[in-house]
Amino acid sequence: MSQNEPGFDELLAAAKHSAVHLEMRDAYGVGDEAEDFETWRRTGQRDVDPASEYWAPWVEVIRGTVARGVVVRRARVVSEPVTDYIRYEHAGTVVNVRAGERVRWLPRRQASDIALPGNDCWVFDGETVLFNHFSGAGDWSRPGWEIRSEPAVVRLASAAFEAVWERGTPHETYTV
Repeated sequence: MSQNEPGFDELLAAAKHSAVHLEMRDAYGVGDEAEDFETWRRTGQRDVDPASEYWAPWVEVIRGTVARGVVVRRARVVSEPVTDYIRYEHAGTVVNVRAGERVRWLPRRQASDIALPGNDCWVFDGETVLFNHFSGAGDWSRPGWEIRSEPAVVRLASAAFEAVWERGTPHETYTV
């Protein structure tokens, strides 16, 4: 990642038609959600208030993006039975959907014949891929992302997302 490369915020702000996110980990350990995850583990209650301090920044960005006419989709490949983290994520996905994202879930066993990229990623307008890099424990590694625009890389990430999306179950009907 060079200092001149745009980050996620800039890429999403520049998107004209689509922003798709492929997630493939069964657990993340990113610091900014650690407290919320621990609260959920203790209480079984998840913050699902789109106006809360936790959610408001994301909801504002997604609502603004969708209002510009950009379709935002998220596809998650998950192992079953799901991990506690995926249960937590599923419990909060209602906020993503209310903000304007479309979300689908695909059991990992149904993805065996899909060529998947080695890392979670965002694809913007079918032109640019932002790969997310995580440590083995699921926290951001340094650098936390990598931007690629070579046609073969974009085709791989786009085709993987679309294949997962096609097979995935919409959030509203996926149960954990």
